[in-house]
Amino acid sequence: MSAIEDEGRAQQALPSVKIFLCGDVMTGRGIDQVLPLPCAPQLHEQYMSLATDYVSLAERAHGTIAKPVDPAYIWGVSLEEMQRQEPAARIVNLETSITHGDDFSPKGINYRMSPENAVCLTAAHIDCCVLANNHVLDFGHAGLIDTLSTLKRLNIGAAGAGRDMAEAMSPAVVDIGGGGRLLILGCAARSSGVPLAWAARRDKPGVSLSNLSDLDADAIADRVAKMRRPGDVVVVSIHWGSNWGYDVPDDHRRFAHRLIDKAGVSIVHGHSSHHPRALETYRNRLILHGCGDFLNDYEGIRGYERFRSDLSLMYFATIDRRNGDLLCLEIVPLQIRRFQLIRASREDCSWLRDTLARESLRFGAHIDMTPCGTLTCRPM
Repeated sequence: MSAIEDEGRAQQALPSVKIFLCGDVMTGRGIDQVLPLPCAPQLHEQYMSLATDYVSLAERAHGTIAKPVDPAYIWGVSLEEMQRQEPAARIVNLETSITHGDDFSPKGINYRMSPENAVCLTAAHIDCCVLANNHVLDFGHAGLIDTLSTLKRLNIGAAGAGRDMAEAMSPAVVDIGGGGRLLILGCAARSSGVPLAWAARRDKPGVSLSNLSDLDADAIADRVAKMRRPGDVVVVSIHWGSNWGYDVPDDHRRFAHRLIDKAGVSIVHGHSSHHPRALETYRNRLILHGCGDFLNDYEGIRGYERFRSDLSLMYFATIDRRNGDLLCLEIVPLQIRRFQLIRASREDCSWLRDTLARESLRFGAHIDMTPCGTLTCRPM
């Protein structure tokens, strides 16, 4: 039997792989304060002087938080769901710096959590933290280096930021069994609030910053082509767009489509919006235009209630490893209460279904709800 036939048979034998993805995990500020070993609470914000003020707001809204909480506390019922679903890889957008440093960026809002509290990430068995976002350098280059060092110590992969341009652009690699790997590349767009000065350079730490051009998509395709092996699945995770609203810019769709066309990406994992945005299916691949916040300390803050940023979504995408296509997507709605994830009510599940169905229909994705309240997505 020839080597080509051997490889063909190996490809046919590869199973599907299930991947967990979510949006912004904002474990700094108020959430850091309820964990066992927080940073100093001082803030540099116009309206809040202490991170503990966000804890007080949440408690005023929903009741006392028994501090300090166990590192697993914040994940709540999502841990049960992870155990039920058994994803081969778990990817989050970590939107905070992990540092005790106080070299804060004068940008108005700064997120940090202590390196000691970062064990909360291992409590959820996170495999990869995407760092290409507008908070990872809130405490300067030193804060980013601390973040990278802590994730390495915890054996958690990082994508989208690094000690130099080469590291920021390199994919995180997660073993998914059967000789296959998950390749996760991260980048951020200026539209998400990332300062141009944060871009990684050949000799400077920073994030992988993209202008969402065809050239940038083709550069990602070149990097993927050099690394990809049979059975590998590719995810590109992008921090893009505004915090609020349902608009999906044309350049986002064009960039996502080119990543699929040129790089064979299975999932474009978009985030930045504080609430879920439309899903799209393109050539049997998945585009998440905005996953929404997964964990935040916004309880009690008023102003954008109609977008329901208290509702979080767990995305479980099953990918055919033979061709990289999306086989199915299950979405589990949760709610943030007292800095912990709980089950969303049937009414809230229905609201999410209606909202996502309305926004996703124009992009070829049909959203249904199962009798148990989970959502599913299928191509039109």
